[in-house]
Amino acid sequence: MDAESDHFSPYRADGKLYGFVCVVTGADKPVGAAVVTELAAHGAAVVYACHGLSSPLEFPDLQKLYPNTKVIDYPYSISSEHDTLVLIDEALNAFGRVDVWVCSSGLLGPPSIDATTPTDLQKCFEANSLAPFFALKYAAHAMGKTTQKGTYPNAAPKDQKYGSIIVISSTASQYGGCWGPCYTMSCHAALGVVRAGVATLKGTGVRINCISPGQIDVGISLQGLDMKGMTAQLPPAELQTPAIQKGAIGLERAGLPAEVGRVAGFLASGFSSYITGANLVVDGGASVMNPLMVPI
Repeated sequence: MDAESDHFSPYRADGKLYGFVCVVTGADKPVGAAVVTELAAHGAAVVYACHGLSSPLEFPDLQKLYPNTKVIDYPYSISSEHDTLVLIDEALNAFGRVDVWVCSSGLLGPPSIDATTPTDLQKCFEANSLAPFFALKYAAHAMGKTTQKGTYPNAAPKDQKYGSIIVISSTASQYGGCWGPCYTMSCHAALGVVRAGVATLKGTGVRINCISPGQIDVGISLQGLDMKGMTAQLPPAELQTPAIQKGAIGLERAGLPAEVGRVAGFLASGFSSYITGANLVVDGGASVMNPLMVPI
């Protein structure tokens, strides 16, 4: 900490993430969108808002609130090694640095083993663990690049190796029965990438951590849910009635995407400079209240 550059101090008046160039996958989903908002709110210079949709994403409110943060709409396939390398090259060529990589591209998958095909399982592993693997394998190298101050808004020099890889998974990373088997399997694998990443990243200045949300209100109902789970990231909060939430969750309610985003902002910043390989459980205390039960 004594050698920490002023350019990475979380106490900067212009934002704890001032100057950072960030990548967020799954920006078309509620949690990913909340992370984009959080990074912009704390001074990030650039946020690549990555998504698999054919239509572009729009963040008009962000551009009004934080005009010096450049939010880049970026179509991207999370299962493509080529797309990952192209994105990293584009970021380095345009801005000279990559500082934060948030994998928020998780996939729920089918709720039962009978409904799960090998193709479904492969897609869940791609979304939940292959995307973090690509970040660990390739983004970490890019985070080691230093650069002088650029000419774009909120630019800052990068005079030391720094990086934070953040994997947004689920409390299914810790136990079974949260949803279907491929969700549990692939979420455990996502946490495995994080744990394996600690030794892999030794000496690089890059940290890797996991966020495991519990019941999060992502604004969908059971009626609107694809029961194959091949479009959703987390189970709908509607699976728990308010009465069940009050009894099973310490804070007596479902969480909000913004509350997951705030944890991602913490892990992206120097406030978490001595945290790596951790799994931050964001479930309102459900797993403590019911250690032998799934909180849904």
